[in-house]
Amino acid sequence: MQTRLFTGFIFMFLLSLSIQAQEGVRFGVLGGVNFQNINGKDSDGDKLENNLKTGFHVGVNAMLGIAPEFYLQPGILFSTKGCKFNETDIKLNVSYLEIPLNFLYRGELGNGAVLIGFGPYLGFGLTGKLKDDDGNSIDVEFSNDPGSNGTLIMRRFDAGANVFAGYELSSGIFFQLNTQLGLIGINPETSGSETWKNTGFGLSAGYRF
Repeated sequence: MQTRLFTGFIFMFLLSLSIQAQEGVRFGVLGGVNFQNINGKDSDGDKLENNLKTGFHVGVNAMLGIAPEFYLQPGILFSTKGCKFNETDIKLNVSYLEIPLNFLYRGELGNGAVLIGFGPYLGFGLTGKLKDDDGNSIDVEFSNDPGSNGTLIMRRFDAGANVFAGYELSSGIFFQLNTQLGLIGINPETSGSETWKNTGFGLSAGYRF
């Protein structure tokens, strides 16, 4: 049911862009580096102390004017997340398809424009792998049920908030600093279990048509 809702959301998103394209919408492509972590609490209620993992993101977005200097900026991104578990050589890598829906302020500054934005995102887990430095690995299984020993179970869906700031040159090239905070648990809930939430920041570069 959730997968159908997500697919329907993507369809409506693409349909709205095709309609708005006739009214002067501007499209952009972007990509960059992620510095991701998984925060939360362990089974004793103590804060998790994981380490950042480097990943990447790539995708497209659009600017839909809603008022002078203010825009709605939907997008579609492929993004890799995860973490390095503290005091181990184990890394968690998870790939997501994300749909951000940001509100953007774009004000002229010098020969370009300053960019400030914020908004929610919805993520859909595609693949995942738990791997150590010796090459041993376990595939992530996406489910809302806890699973059994020897498997790593994660929820398929993620959701949270974006905040970013950057600058767009007159040529259409832009750069921005992104931060992201997951607001829902990405591991199944059980009595006394850990709570995991995606969090991180990154740098993007792109071109606006």
